[in-house]
Amino acid sequence: MKEILNKAKLWLSDTFDSETRNEIQQLIDTKSDDLADRFYKNLEFGTGGMRGIVGAGTNRINKYTLGKATQGLSNYLLQSFPNKELKVAIGYDCRHDSKWLAKVVADVFSANNIKVYLFEDMRPTPELSFAVNHLGCDAGIVLTASHNPPEYNGYKVYWNDGGQIVPPQDQEIINEVNSLEYTDIHFNANENLITSIGSEIDEAFWKASIENGTFDIKGRKDLKIVFTSLHGTSIKLIPEVLKRAGYTQVHIVEDQATPDGDFPTVASPNPEEPAALKMAVDLANELDADIVLGTDPDSDRIGIAVRDTDGNMKLLNGNQTMGMMTDFLINDWKKQDKLNGKQFVGSTIVSSNFVNEIADSYGVETKVGLTGFKWIAKMIKDHPELNFIGGGEESFGYMVGDFVRDKDAVTSALLACEIAADAKANNSSFYKELLNLYTKNYFYKEHLISIVKKGMDGAAQIKQMMVDLRNNPFTEIDGSKVEFLCDYQSSIKKNLITGEEFVMDIPKSNVLIYHTEDGTKIAARPSGTEPKIKFYFSVKAPLNKISEAVEVENNLDAKIQRIIKELNL
Repeated sequence: MKEILNKAKLWLSDTFDSETRNEIQQLIDTKSDDLADRFYKNLEFGTGGMRGIVGAGTNRINKYTLGKATQGLSNYLLQSFPNKELKVAIGYDCRHDSKWLAKVVADVFSANNIKVYLFEDMRPTPELSFAVNHLGCDAGIVLTASHNPPEYNGYKVYWNDGGQIVPPQDQEIINEVNSLEYTDIHFNANENLITSIGSEIDEAFWKASIENGTFDIKGRKDLKIVFTSLHGTSIKLIPEVLKRAGYTQVHIVEDQATPDGDFPTVASPNPEEPAALKMAVDLANELDADIVLGTDPDSDRIGIAVRDTDGNMKLLNGNQTMGMMTDFLINDWKKQDKLNGKQFVGSTIVSSNFVNEIADSYGVETKVGLTGFKWIAKMIKDHPELNFIGGGEESFGYMVGDFVRDKDAVTSALLACEIAADAKANNSSFYKELLNLYTKNYFYKEHLISIVKKGMDGAAQIKQMMVDLRNNPFTEIDGSKVEFLCDYQSSIKKNLITGEEFVMDIPKSNVLIYHTEDGTKIAARPSGTEPKIKFYFSVKAPLNKISEAVEVENNLDAKIQRIIKELNL
């Protein structure tokens, strides 16, 4: 505790403004338990950049931690591109602190003689990724904490391809940041280098989204859509892109349409959670709508609900959405006779193998990377000789083509409506087409458990859980032998039946994945952006005919529950 107190007292110096000093002094005076959490570590770049609670301290999002990160990035850019007129784009979401923190970041860049394009108002994250490429920038920043609770904010760094930073840039930037003192930050803005952007980028993005997300289909005017932005940024783009694409029956959940960092109508603004879409589903039932679309605050994740075979609204999981979108896109390439063996789709290690099977059925390769869309963006960058069709991950994210290099709920919303409208025009439905895919492949069912462990003690508990899983691996799960244990920290894939070991050619990450003989897949992964550990479950069974879908799904649900009980989770 003495070490933490000494770190905290450093924030009482004249380097920090009076508001920050007062906040820290009060915590010291009251011997607050919160002091340890604020200073026991520095915020780090995870799978989604730097994310944390807003407040004073090294383990918080504030003017100084973001200023230091931006100064380090500025230094790195100046070293990487000497004698070049450097440019960065900055976007931000609806959170209370996003706008002023974005201006702090802009100030630091400009103080380092770097030209800044700063969005005039909140915008979806995919538009920032698009803007980096569109404006020919060397880097980009978006201020967002995605779907985290209201007290959080975050800082995502993008490179000149429009994708988030990956090795070696990420560690090199971190090293540069860690070499700095807070006194090294240049906060004095050069306002002449800061340019406001807005509608002109919107127009370019809408055009690109429609170009990539619409197809030769009928029935757009017959599709009844309910859309909710969950108080986030997607209200800026999605209604307009749907309108321009020709969808005339778009019904907005008005009580959730106003951007609000408190997210007052939901416990969590995460479309992965059914409760977040309740108001939209209720409106859909009232209007007899065909499809529900809901996005998280920064509009990179999308939740979709459609009518099942009984006419009830059913929330799809990210793997189901990804499977449907991937099949539709590849099939469109096939219709245009463009498949020539030089295409690929992207997925992640914790996502279902459903997508891999679909792509394989067309003879298209699936490249699989670590969790996070930065790895899918890296696939595109690393393979310029190949055409990227689309890609996604289980956590409700998808990317259509490569004009955006991050998950994009705007174009994904448009693509979902294209699939639904096309199905309806052909006397089918989105859900029936999903079941058809299951009959061609397997019926996959997934489940996610997130265990929250906050603070210093929580971090230690999560670390120990992963140690235990490594040292005492399961050899059998629900009566099926574990065939492979993939440890992405050691890069070793071990056959637990034969003892054979293989080296996996993929960047290291603290992830364990079990594969059983019956096709069950279980992954354990500490979150890179939140104080939690996640367990991903995927099971599968044949579906011989659609009429058996309910029975097969119930059996798979029961299997997942047996596994959860067996693993004591």
